[in-house]
Amino acid sequence: MADPREVVVKSFLAGLAPDPDLTVSEWADTYRMLSKKAAAEAGLWRTERTPYLKEVMDELSPNSPTKRIVFQKASQIGGSECGFNWLGYIIWNGGGPTLAVMPTEDLAEKISKQRIGPMIEDTPVLKSCVMPSRSRDSGNTMFSKEFRGGMLMMVGANSAVGLRSMPIRNLYCTEISAYPTDVGGEGDPVQLAEKRTQTFPNRKIYLESTPGIEGSCRINYEYQLSDQRRYFVPCPYCDHTQWLRWAQIKWEDDKPDTAKYECEECKTLIPDINKLDMLARGEWKATAESDGKTVGFHLSSLYSPWKSWAEIVDEFLKSKADAPKLKQWVNSILGETWEEEYSAKVGVDALQSRAEPYEGAPEGVILCTMGIDVQDNRLAISIYGWGRGEECWTISHQEILGDPSGSEIWKQVDNILETPIPHAKFGNVKIMATCIDSGGHFTHSVYNYCRERANKRVIAI
Repeated sequence: MADPREVVVKSFLAGLAPDPDLTVSEWADTYRMLSKKAAAEAGLWRTERTPYLKEVMDELSPNSPTKRIVFQKASQIGGSECGFNWLGYIIWNGGGPTLAVMPTEDLAEKISKQRIGPMIEDTPVLKSCVMPSRSRDSGNTMFSKEFRGGMLMMVGANSAVGLRSMPIRNLYCTEISAYPTDVGGEGDPVQLAEKRTQTFPNRKIYLESTPGIEGSCRINYEYQLSDQRRYFVPCPYCDHTQWLRWAQIKWEDDKPDTAKYECEECKTLIPDINKLDMLARGEWKATAESDGKTVGFHLSSLYSPWKSWAEIVDEFLKSKADAPKLKQWVNSILGETWEEEYSAKVGVDALQSRAEPYEGAPEGVILCTMGIDVQDNRLAISIYGWGRGEECWTISHQEILGDPSGSEIWKQVDNILETPIPHAKFGNVKIMATCIDSGGHFTHSVYNYCRERANKRVIAI
């Protein structure tokens, strides 16, 4: 049997030893195995597959002075795997007491079974650090994993007791936008958990999540307080670096397979096949000032190596007419917060970037209609083109000055009705129906005009 004094001395000296130079990303590339139970691409982890995650993981490494790392992200781009790699690194390194917080206890149990457990079982260097759960007094349970130099605890954000049960050096909070605003009457769950780290000067805090509603989104609030890093990638044609924006994705009408990314500098349309090379040459750049202790990362699915730009456009087209579906698309694909009446709040520049030049009726127009607003001294006339899914184009707008009670002004309306509209595909098209405002001072004049032209679908409204 070993001398107890020798064990104590060795343990004490091990505790004084500096953290290894190996970063979290290097550790993952060397040791981390992705389980077949949870990964689409099982086997040894490769950071080169998602190069944008390297800096996120390296900020979680002990040799980085950063205390807090914030990651506002789209779904399925690897943000959670960064956290799991970090937890694996902590277990391997004996990195001290650690707390992983999930939105609920049920989800904590699910993640423990499906993600943490298989990671430990399939990664040999971790399996040797944690005793098998079936062993008596192993310290390996559903919600806790003991290892040399520390313990990993997993709790739900809806458990006040779990959030304040022990001092911790490392804190991992996942999907924080789904946390309750108050837990057990004791306050915000993230703040409760962060208080557990205050006695550790070498603490690390990792907060990651897809966003939620603008104004009440916890991850967006944290990101706004950070240095707000974006992943800039070079254009393969002009080498101009830019972070990928949804407004620069272009496609032909109702044809998501034609989706390409338009370089903001040279305007060249970049095919999706260039994405992987662009990611490999990309780099994170801060876009705001920070306190020096918190770094923030933002990433959308436009960067995902598993989701093409065509698939993203296809999902958008299927969601744009349904507010709940569009909200989910904005949160999980763009990684952005959802604003009520989202489309009405799009900035001027973003709206202008989506403008399409056309004359007459573009190819997507199936039929044209006209609307007439009757004013005291004029008629305001707008012609619209309509396509599939009620997509609408403004064809023309004009105002005819004159007295709506007289006949001359209505003769000009007849001329507009009879004038063919040039169409990009069909040659010329006619106005199929017209609605005229009859609620003003010239109701009878409108009624008379519509009655005489009912066979042309001219309707008083």
